[in-house]
Amino acid sequence: MEIQELWDHARKGTEIVRLRMTDLPTFEAAAVPYVFLAESALNRGDTVVRKGQVVIEKPAIILPNFSPQFEGFEFDETLHLSPQALSTFLLLRGIQFPSLKYRHQHSTLDVLEQSLQEAVGKFTKQLTMAEDISTGLVIGPEDAWQFSVLLLVGALVVRSAEGDLRRILDAWRKRQHGT
Repeated sequence: MEIQELWDHARKGTEIVRLRMTDLPTFEAAAVPYVFLAESALNRGDTVVRKGQVVIEKPAIILPNFSPQFEGFEFDETLHLSPQALSTFLLLRGIQFPSLKYRHQHSTLDVLEQSLQEAVGKFTKQLTMAEDISTGLVIGPEDAWQFSVLLLVGALVVRSAEGDLRRILDAWRKRQHGT
């Protein structure tokens, strides 16, 4: 599958079931844990479960606007998609991430012998019972999980933007007034 087909597949097939409840912090790094669920392509009726996190942090160097850095998203080598090419690919489709570093840290990959709907119910209940307000839950195509996770992170970045602007202006005002 070509990169454009993979993107279209993810865009159409991704559903954010549960978004992190709190906004991203404005001035410090944040870990965005997630649970990704997909129908198994190999075993009909089973569900693929990926758990991991995306760490969002300021890069070591100052970047121009809309020059995000992506690390660890493990796209298929046949796509020849470097982290910079991923950034350009998204930008050309109108997807703009702030100039931060987005580092994917994968932790587990598992298969559940239950339907996708049952798995969604199970993880929704688990996260609710644990009072976990930071883990996102996303459904998507198994072969395009990277884009589904990026769509989850992008939704969180967009939602956090208004609060970020307010916090940045408040910090600027405090510096101006010496308080």
